Amino acid sequence: MASTEATDAKPTRGKAAGDGNDLAGLEAGLDALETVQTGRTPFRKTLVDKILPPVVAVLLVLAVWQVLVWAEVVDSYKLPAPSEVWSEVREAWLQGTLHEYIWTSVSRGLLGFLLALAIGTPLGLLVARVKFVRAAIGPILSGLQSLPSVAWVPPAVLWLGLNDRMMFAVILLGAVPSIANGLVSGVDQVPPLFLRAGRTLGATGLRGTWHIVMPAALPGYLAGLKQGWAFSWRSLMAAEIIASSPELGIGLGQLLENGRTANSMSLVFFAILLILIVGIAIDLLIFSPLERRVLRSRGLLPNR
Repeated sequence: MASTEATDAKPTRGKAAGDGNDLAGLEAGLDALETVQTGRTPFRKTLVDKILPPVVAVLLVLAVWQVLVWAEVVDSYKLPAPSEVWSEVREAWLQGTLHEYIWTSVSRGLLGFLLALAIGTPLGLLVARVKFVRAAIGPILSGLQSLPSVAWVPPAVLWLGLNDRMMFAVILLGAVPSIANGLVSGVDQVPPLFLRAGRTLGATGLRGTWHIVMPAALPGYLAGLKQGWAFSWRSLMAAEIIASSPELGIGLGQLLENGRTANSMSLVFFAILLILIVGIAIDLLIFSPLERRVLRSRGLLPNR
């Protein structure tokens, strides 16, 4: 009888030991997931992973461009050599007009985007949280977002004249729907459990919106902000290309139009290059760090 009890106890002890090992393994795995790498990334790794690839891509584009020029695929006045475009850059730098072209457009674009942010954020919250407003305004916002920004330039010129107010109006009409729709999308993806937990803790009304809804909707909201900036920049370029006046100064869009009027493809490529550089710089300096910070706060990126 005692022998039978001893035999039955042995598997029980073995099972308990196995469960303990499984639990210990699970805890070790969770600890490994929570472990944060605090060391700095070596410069060599940063150089290879982040700096070298875009540099190689740019050099490859320049090489292909130069080969096309040498091969005379098209007439030289249609496709200038990279050296001709560089001459335009150098001339604008020596004349002191390069920073004026850039600042004229960037200042308008950023100010217009901030105005769109101030309008689109409360509008997006209102559409997301009030069913009647969503039913009434939601389809209109989606339609405005799909409408090309250039379509707003003629009526804006007729309504407001050739001035900065016209530029800002075009920017707002292009960017506000994108920001509002991005926030609506982010709010729609907030788990209902978060809202119920917030109400249980007393986070209702504006307090719940600030402490529960906005943090949970931040990824979608940030995507809307990036798209809103893209629409702001496109809208501004369309307005500067179409509407020209001495009072408006020469921005990048007007510079592009001047190159077309003068039939100077090197000036056209110069303007396109500046427009592209500004768009990339804004994304790298503002939106990419914000996106990394949001992802890191949610444990989706290493904290380093």
